[in-house]
Amino acid sequence: MTERLATTPFGGGRMRADIFALQQRTARRQDEIAAGRGGNDTGQADKWELLRALIDARAHYGLSDRALTVLDALLTFHPERILDGSQPIVVFPSNRELSLRSRGMSDATLRRHLAALVGAGLLLRRDSPNGKRYCRRDEDGLREEAFGFDLAPLALAAAEIHAKAEAVRAEARDVRILRGEITLHLRDIAKTVEAALDERRAGDWADYALRLQGLSGRLSRAADSTGLVERRDALVRLRAEVENAYLDSLSEQEMSGYDDENERHIHTSNTEPPLEIKGYDPNTAAGAIPTAEKPESGSSGKRRHSDRKAEKITLTSLLRACPTIRDYSRDGIATWKDARATADLVRSMLGISPSAWREAIEILGEPAAITVIAAILERAGDIHSPGGYLRDLTRKAQQGKFSIHPMLKALRSAED
Repeated sequence: MTERLATTPFGGGRMRADIFALQQRTARRQDEIAAGRGGNDTGQADKWELLRALIDARAHYGLSDRALTVLDALLTFHPERILDGSQPIVVFPSNRELSLRSRGMSDATLRRHLAALVGAGLLLRRDSPNGKRYCRRDEDGLREEAFGFDLAPLALAAAEIHAKAEAVRAEARDVRILRGEITLHLRDIAKTVEAALDERRAGDWADYALRLQGLSGRLSRAADSTGLVERRDALVRLRAEVENAYLDSLSEQEMSGYDDENERHIHTSNTEPPLEIKGYDPNTAAGAIPTAEKPESGSSGKRRHSDRKAEKITLTSLLRACPTIRDYSRDGIATWKDARATADLVRSMLGISPSAWREAIEILGEPAAITVIAAILERAGDIHSPGGYLRDLTRKAQQGKFSIHPMLKALRSAED
């Protein structure tokens, strides 16, 4: 490594271990880049893209918006858009000019935020012998030596800053999605309980209302994904209980009427696209049940699980093809009973109605119906209407045009 003297602060500023370490770390990185040992990291970065990333990642570096305003001002004193950290990048504004470009910030405030940028490892002070900021040039007008603020550590930290910013953005996306899910669950549970109370349905609806109240507190703006996931999962479990209780309270006549209404709706509105799993299409022969297993023309078309030996599924094959469903289990999935309870929670979360779920179990058989729910969860982002898609597959199975095994095979192939 090229020998360098540590640059100490002018006047009353004290030399600290973190400043010394930053200087040595910066010098080492610059030597590595000069020697071609920097790998893909060239030490260069677009200064405005880097500033935008740092705005997102500012909490990680303990920076306030005012500190970023000062950094923004310092970047304007560097004429090039690209920061090249392989060499010192010293800017030397006067206090007055720096204050003007920092929206009139006072000298004391400037010093505080400059110290924060140095403490965050993004800036180095290169103080002159008399503490002034200036540039010394040679006879040809080329910069020979400059004293001021070195932006090289900022450029060298570009990869880390962008990674931290992306993690913050991903967290924000997750929080936004979770908040939306929580709002929908709260609304659906509240309306179901309200309907049950208005219709004087049998069931412990007062207890459900009390439990819902305990989960309906205001969501803090600072709530992280961990707390939101816990509340979402608690609401999913409560929603499953409430919907099952409401379903159990319906009479046979009501159940029949609702099913007829749902069937009429499905037959007249088929907007659900196919499940986008490479290698699988329920409309082709690859997804069809073998001819020998199709129902005879005189049969009712209701295919029971016991009549379809080829549709036997092992729990191991289900979990290998659809591992995501494990994340929604309370105590793991060791038996089909565990899988059924977890699938019941998942179908509620996906917005699949109890009647569609019940019909799928009746026609496909419980293991196959659970497997379809797990498959829909695995590719939830590709399916616009999970409930409509489940009914579509159930109808295909009723007509002898659907088998679960090609779907499992396609899912396993997509994961490989």
